[in-house]
Amino acid sequence: MARPPAGLCDSCIHQRIVRNTRGSSFSLCERSRTDPAYPRYPRLPVTGCRGHEPRPQR
Repeated sequence: MARPPAGLCDSCIHQRIVRNTRGSSFSLCERSRTDPAYPRYPRLPVTGCRGHEPRPQR
């Protein structure tokens, strides 16, 4: 099953998808490791984030 869109997080270099043993996936904000102002698992979809940094185009 596909995960729901995460909004801005889906295009951010700080996003990491975390999967559990039951098959669920979660959008983890890596910025939360160094800055407590960012939630580890933000409420989705994220529509605004001052720390958003677009991933480079491939």
